[in-house]
Amino acid sequence: MEALSMLLTGFGEALTPMNIAMAVLGALVGTLVGMLPGLGPTSAIAILLPLTTVLGPIQGIIMLAGIYYGAMYGGSTTAILLNIPGEVSSVPTCLDGYPLAKKGRGGAALGIAAIASFAAGLLGVVGLVFFAPVLADQALKFGPPEYFALMVLALTVIVNLAGNSIIKGLIMGLLGYLFAMMGMGPSGGQMRFTFGSDALMAGIDMISVIIGLFAIAEVFKGMEENKGTIAIGKISNPYPNASELKQSTGAIARGGLLGFVLGLLPGCSTAVTTFLAYDLERKVSKTPERFGKGAIEGVAAPEAANNATSSSGFIPLFALGIPSSPPLAILLAGLMIYGLQPGPVLFEQNGGFVWTVIASMFIGNVMLLVLNLPLVGLWAKLTRVPYGIIAPIILILSIIGTYTLRNSLFDVLMALIFGVVGYVLNKYRWPVVPFILCFILGPMMEQSFVQTLSMSGGSFAIFATRPIALSIFALALVLLVVSIVLIRRTKKQVKAAVGEDADIAG
Repeated sequence: MEALSMLLTGFGEALTPMNIAMAVLGALVGTLVGMLPGLGPTSAIAILLPLTTVLGPIQGIIMLAGIYYGAMYGGSTTAILLNIPGEVSSVPTCLDGYPLAKKGRGGAALGIAAIASFAAGLLGVVGLVFFAPVLADQALKFGPPEYFALMVLALTVIVNLAGNSIIKGLIMGLLGYLFAMMGMGPSGGQMRFTFGSDALMAGIDMISVIIGLFAIAEVFKGMEENKGTIAIGKISNPYPNASELKQSTGAIARGGLLGFVLGLLPGCSTAVTTFLAYDLERKVSKTPERFGKGAIEGVAAPEAANNATSSSGFIPLFALGIPSSPPLAILLAGLMIYGLQPGPVLFEQNGGFVWTVIASMFIGNVMLLVLNLPLVGLWAKLTRVPYGIIAPIILILSIIGTYTLRNSLFDVLMALIFGVVGYVLNKYRWPVVPFILCFILGPMMEQSFVQTLSMSGGSFAIFATRPIALSIFALALVLLVVSIVLIRRTKKQVKAAVGEDADIAG
């Protein structure tokens, strides 16, 4: 009850005109930032951090926090409408969001994304209110062995995202890890696979890979098909109907809960939780064959996980001073600039500040819904713009977004190369998502593995002595077996359906 009383006091401060204005401005800027390929919340917060120092600590952190969770939502807009994930966490949203847009249901997908983000964001903030100290304390029990096990669990997703061939998925996953190894190693600092190139010493940037494989490859594909517009059919009601809302309810709950729990773990980013949420939804679905072709649950689950992870990440940040993602690391720097020391003493010595910021997050999530739902119909009309106009815009945005990340023409070249690679892979039906997943998780997994062996003196027995790690490995094995069984069942159902169609045709 004390937490509830403090929250009500926080609302009294957060509802002042200045603080509401900062929450709205942060959510609006964050949404726009999320739509721009390559920029993302990390860069936006870093750029605006010096400007917020002219504000008070409450107003400054409210605005930066709004940019963070606003950007987490904004990435879904271009992911759904243009197949351009503004953030890595928006990649799973592309898998079903873009097929829905091509069917004229882009507005419904955007509406579900907004509702899922709002509901899961509120779940994360409620958890922040009532469980911050307890849950953050449990997160400290995760060490390198547990993180390695968690990465192994995340990689089981490859089996479900491999498409028609598990072998192709595994090959693409291996290639993704090999490309991620280019440059400086994550643990020893040694140079690998640079082939004498100075440009490769810094490695291949993740955004270059994603923009190339999705945005630029989609432009090449559209040029070959001589598309008229993105949407194939007529745009129907731009908002989700009752059936779509009902289908998405469970997905939002499961994705939100998964994202919230995993968001407590430092280093477990939205890039991990969104893929896991998408895979979970596909596993529990009675019709998994719809995923990848325009399943509304395939949008709801990752979007819910995305915002729940973003919100719950504030728990270890405030309670322990541990940032769980790069944007929160910059927010930590902002707190330090204002002379605020995150940790248990923050709640005791600066309780007014903490509870005002938490209350503002409720307001910010409501503002996100208010700002974005009315625009759904307008955004949906983008899919009717002639492709001859939209394609050059996509290319320009992709090149600008890639270049501005590190001010490097090499990154632009890599994006173009991966654009060609993505086009070829799509043409011959090789899955690109396993490549991206291993490109993201490979270095994290390697670093955790090296740290684990350093702890144990090179002994693998450490995994058997860590109950949490052992449990996660067991869960990964179970999910792997379940995935293979479900894939075989789906293939049998498809074959039976094809056979029935052939009999009817005969």
